[in-house]
Formats: sequence, structure tokens, C-alpha cells
Amino acid sequence: MLLMLAEPGMPLERATHFRRSVAGAESNVAAGLARLGHWARWIGRVGDDPAGEAVLRELRADGIDVSCAEMDPQAPTGLLLRDSHPHRAIDVQYYRGGSAASLLSPAQITPEALAGVRVVHVTGITPMLSEQAAQATRTLIERARQAGAAVSFDPNVRRKLGTDHDWIRVVGPLLREADLVLAGEDELELLLGGGAGEGAKALLTMGRARTVVVKRRDHTAAAYTDAGQWERPPFEVPVVDPVGAGDAFAAGWLSAWLRGLDEPSALAEAACVAALVVQAPADTDGLPTAAARDRALTGFTRGTDSVHR
Repeated sequence: MLLMLAEPGMPLERATHFRRSVAGAESNVAAGLARLGHWARWIGRVGDDPAGEAVLRELRADGIDVSCAEMDPQAPTGLLLRDSHPHRAIDVQYYRGGSAASLLSPAQITPEALAGVRVVHVTGITPMLSEQAAQATRTLIERARQAGAAVSFDPNVRRKLGTDHDWIRVVGPLLREADLVLAGEDELELLLGGGAGEGAKALLTMGRARTVVVKRRDHTAAAYTDAGQWERPPFEVPVVDPVGAGDAFAAGWLSAWLRGLDEPSALAEAACVAALVVQAPADTDGLPTAAARDRALTGFTRGTDSVHR
């Protein structure tokens, strides 16, 4: 979607100045991985309109491959309006009913689009946009299996997209199809019932999951595998804008996973990337390069000079 972000601290209904950016859970993760030095491809749809041109231009600027993106001459690019404040609830308004993204279809998920990929990341938002998008998501998971890629899944529950029952019906089964699950504590409780820890262990035994990472309400995180459980507290940083932290965490985790790091190191890198993102406005402004991540992580863990000279 195109993101129009109100001036800092101003309530959305009173804002007169907006900054244009890009929003979208999967595109945020793609941007995070690209900045961390990984090749990333975004498969999606925008309108053949100025907003769509702006979205694709910004994705390209981050080094994301958009060769499999489509521009729809009939449907518009989705729009997100929101404000930004570190100490009160943020007002987020979505305008994506009938958008190009909601018309994503299985036909767009070709084997060629996934050739050679190591991991395919998707969130629960996409299948909740429409029944057609849900079919495309299921096709994506099937194609990923055929390509030998791992499936990474983040429920990313957005209640404006449907009732609790809708999320349980549409997104709940997808958790069991993922190799890597990155979910909020409340999301696992909703989609699986019971406690998040019990849900994570159930996915390891009854689903395909090799790793389940739970982002808790207190901002700690835990990783579960058959080999054990690891926990990570958050890095204490001043928060400018909390939106995008979950996607940044996912990008940090996936980067570590792609590089073969162990779970404690992956949790630390994920927490570091998330901590950098919440210190900047918009969803992607704070996403670091690999060098910036490493400098920040050293500063967080060893208390080194915060000024890079």
C-alpha cells in the first residue's frame, strides 16, 4: 500500500501535513532483508496509477526484485493513513477494499517466481484480503514446497480485516503449514486456543514447524524448537513509532536463519533490528544495513561508544 503518515504527534483527524511512504507487512520484511544484504523478491499487485508507481519505485530503491509484481489497470493501489505517537494509541485507517492487492490470484504464483528461493515469507493479512487472495496464498505455499523453499509465516492479525472466527478459519490452518512461525503471543492464543507456549509446542509436534518464535506482550521473545527453548528480553530504546516492529523482528530473524546462526544469536539480531526501527518514523525508515545492525548490536550488548566515528 501507499502509506500517508501524519506529522509526528498530530492526531489523524487534525493532521494537515503527511509524508508519503510504503506500507505492507511482506514488503516491510523484503525491505529489511534487502538492506541486510539478502536478495529479496516481492510478489504482489498495485494499481497502474501514481500510487502504484511510487510503491514500486521505493521497493526498487531498496534493491527488491519486483519483476513478479503486477500493475492493475482497473483496480487502485491500496492506501493506508495513520498518525504516529510514542505514548498513545495510533490511529490506522486502511483503504484497500477492491484494491489491486486484494485481487491477487493463484495464476500470479508461477513456479518461475519461486525458482531458487530458500525461504518464502507470507503473513495472514494477504489471505484475509479476499477469497481469491487466500487461494493465491495456498498456491504460494504449495509452490514453495515444490521449489524446496522453507515457508515462513507471521499471522499479523488485523481485526479490521475480519472477525476472530474469520481469522481462525482462514489463517489458523496456515500456521500448521509453515516451517518457521513468527507470531505474537495473543495471535497464537487466538488462532490455536490455550497458552502461546503450549501452542508453540503443539505446532512443533503436530504441524510442519521446525521453529516457532513467540513475541510476547512484554516485548520479550522466545524461540521454540525440538532441541529446546531460548528467551530474549528487548533492548531498551526510546520509541518514536512502534509500527513496523514486528516486521523488522521477522526480517532480523530470517536474516540470521539464512546465515545459519543459532537461536540465541537470531533472537538478538531480531530484537536489535526491531529496536532500530521503533526509533524512527514510518515502517521502514529505521531498517539497518548489516553493518549498522552489527554496530548497534555491539553497542546494545557491550555498552560501546554510541557514536560511530
